[in-house]
This record gives sequence, structure tokens and C-alpha cells, in this order.
Amino acid sequence: MADDRSSAGNGDSSESNIWRGLKHLIFGGAPEESLRDQLEEAIDRHEDDPAPDAKGDLTPLERQMVRNLLHFGERDAGDVGVPRADIIAIEEGTTFAHLVQIFAEAGHSRLPVYRGALDTIIGMVHIKDVFNILATGADHPADLSGLIRDPLYVPMSRGALDLLADMRASHVHLAVVLDEYSGTEGLVTIEDLIEEIVGEIEDEHDEAPEALLVPIDGGAWEADARAELEDAAELIDPQLGETEHDVDTLGGLAAVLAGHVPARGECVDHPSGWKLEVLDSDERRIHRLRLHPPVAREVEDA
Repeated sequence: MADDRSSAGNGDSSESNIWRGLKHLIFGGAPEESLRDQLEEAIDRHEDDPAPDAKGDLTPLERQMVRNLLHFGERDAGDVGVPRADIIAIEEGTTFAHLVQIFAEAGHSRLPVYRGALDTIIGMVHIKDVFNILATGADHPADLSGLIRDPLYVPMSRGALDLLADMRASHVHLAVVLDEYSGTEGLVTIEDLIEEIVGEIEDEHDEAPEALLVPIDGGAWEADARAELEDAAELIDPQLGETEHDVDTLGGLAAVLAGHVPARGECVDHPSGWKLEVLDSDERRIHRLRLHPPVAREVEDA
């Protein structure tokens, strides 16, 4: 009997060590390197299991969430959230009526406020404060100064786990991500961080996602400029993912190859022979592209 208790006790100790290690991964501290490997290897062994073998086993969804959690600490603020090009923000002098309209069109609960340029974000406006004025019939404010709250400001290198802890401690759920020159690199909300673990969270207001890369006749492709180079390399041509420039999207690639933001109708040559035709752009960024295949490939497809 004593041996049985000893054996059971050792099992409990081993199991508690695993959960202690998980707590280190979630809440910080010095994790055991071998624990992460052991957990991932265990998940890998059951990767193709369609359903739990026994009551209490992890489902495929739970296994994916655990895997995401294991790598969550490797992400930083520069890896998650909304990139600069997709930020919807308002200028400090925006009227209250226009603010209400932007909230209605954007579908966001918080909007950053900038002074002069997007690199100078001075705060944010929360939709609750706007709705409170509308719901109570209070006079519309002459300016937005009384509605502006302070967001968090974090460098790109701030770890995702640390940023989540910052948001929990400060009760502020929007962070402005700054580049090395203190310019605006992007935005991160607490929802962005949670999605890194549980996957995309969509509500009834979210529109169905559109394909960013769509094949068309003749071997060409229509592309949203936000399409990732990794995806273009996987779906279209591996050479499109090969670049020495610090860019992640097709729009960014076209801009660095051209040396400027190309105007609508302008074509940019890629070293692989692909031509990137700009279908839609403004003075700040490219919106849509058409990718024309190399001449040799066009002949083969014909």
C-alpha cells in the first residue's frame, strides 16, 4: 500500500510540474525549456486525431490553442495587431458629428486621435463616451478634448505576453506600437492578443473576409496590396517571396521596387519576370494590384 501511495504521489508530482511550467509560460518567470518541447511533441503525436480517444482528452481545437499558447511568448507587439497602413484614425480637430459618422462606418469601439500626422497619436476616443452623449441627449461638444483618453504606447519589441499583462494592469485595451523613431508602426487591441491564442474572433458586424489573391485568365492574379508575400509565394510563385527588403506585403514590395508609391496604371518589374500593375492607389499607399506572369509562362499557359 505504501508503494502504491508513493507511486501515485510521484505521478501527481510529475503532473503538477507540467502545470507549474504552463503557469510560467502564461504568467512569466523562467520556463523550463524541455517542458515546451515535451508539450509540443505530445501535441504532434496526436495531430491527426479526429476526436479525443477518451473522456477528458484534448479536442483538436484545444490542441491548437495549446500550441498557440506555447508560442505566444515568442511574439511581440510588432508581429500582431493592425499595421499602420490599415489604421482608421481621426484628426484632433474632427467635429463630433463627423466622429459619430466615422464610428458608424468603421465598426470599431475605439479610434486613435492624431495631431497633424498619424505619427503623433495623442490619445483615443471610446465609443461608450460618444454613445453616452447621444443617449442622454446632452449637447454635442465643440471639440473632442473632453473625450480623449490615454492609450498605451509600446515599442515594437514589447513582448505580446508583457503587453497583455500591461493591458490587464492598466485596464487600457488599445496600444499604439512605436517604431525606432517613435513613429506609429501599428495598433494592438486586447482582442488581437486573444486571437493569437484562440484564433480569429468574428462578431455579427464583421463582414465575410474576401480573398486577397484571386487567379484570373492567362495565369495572372488580382491581389489586394495587403496580401502577404508568404501567401503569394505559396499560391503563385516562390520567387515572389524572395526579397532583400524589409517588407511583408505585395503592396510594400511594389513600392520598394519602384522607389516610390506607384500611381494607378503604373507597372513595376519584379526580378522573377512578374509584372506588378497597380490598379488602385493614392499618395500614401497601394490598394490593389494585378500580377502578370513572366512572358515564358504566358506562352505555356496559352
